[in-house]
Amino acid sequence: MAELPALIGGAAVERLLQVQDLVPRLEAAMASFSRRSGEVVQPVRTVLPLHKYKGYLGLMPAYIAHEDILATKMVSFYLRDASSPLPAHQATVLLFDAERGTLKAVMDGKAITDKRTAAISAISTRLLKPAQADVLCILGSGNQAASHYEVFTQMFAFKEVRVWSRRSERAQSFASAVQGPVTVCSTVREAVQGADVIITATMATEPVLQGEWVKLGAHVNAVGACRPDWRELDDALMRSAVLYVDSREGANQESGDIILSGAEVFGELGEVLNGAKPALHEKTTVFKSLGMGIQDAVSAKLVFDLWAAQH
Repeated sequence: MAELPALIGGAAVERLLQVQDLVPRLEAAMASFSRRSGEVVQPVRTVLPLHKYKGYLGLMPAYIAHEDILATKMVSFYLRDASSPLPAHQATVLLFDAERGTLKAVMDGKAITDKRTAAISAISTRLLKPAQADVLCILGSGNQAASHYEVFTQMFAFKEVRVWSRRSERAQSFASAVQGPVTVCSTVREAVQGADVIITATMATEPVLQGEWVKLGAHVNAVGACRPDWRELDDALMRSAVLYVDSREGANQESGDIILSGAEVFGELGEVLNGAKPALHEKTTVFKSLGMGIQDAVSAKLVFDLWAAQH
């Protein structure tokens, strides 16, 4: 009789997936992907629109040959009304035995998505931020905003953290829930002016961040706007900044910020990590993050190995 796959819930994933363990694995995976050596097999995310419900279902398979990691994530993301109690994103990750093709584990994908996305943003920030980075600005107040706050305050020593959200009560709730002092700003302009590092983690479909507000030399992590007709950043910022992405193929197919602005991609994050492209941290930089199957795969493998060691 076939062995049943492990079922690993959100609380266990949250407990087991620690950023200090995750970051070096993500860096290695991203560097390997950008070498295009055939060690990493990852098609661009397949997205099924659900127009009736203003939603999408994404499928993100990946295989990392030298580590024999085979996984896929299924993620739904919906443009919900502000009053909806449901999250905008929900996800499940399936981890397979690559040799046999059998399913090893089914695990909650929310914590994986939140933590690996924040960790990738932190990696880009470590590489691209200005030498003196005192002020962090977060646009958005949902799960990604919270996970970015947690990871960034763990990995960096900012003197000030600002937050903005479309709904001021959400920004206030965010500030009350986190462990450190946060300045709640009433406008995006107020939040970003003078900030050294900016995170855009919104469900915006039109630009919320204008280039004229961004400090010269600042670094922007653009996390939202994962559809070809959605945007968070305006043309002025996209065309003036040095633009890095996680995957050229994914960015050119999925990122409305890039497609609609006509901005030119300078390099992949993995190319910086493997030395193929320089980190131009003295210039204004944008890292457009769309998320990759290999990020979920290495995260799931880490969770499973730690879980198995305890069971």
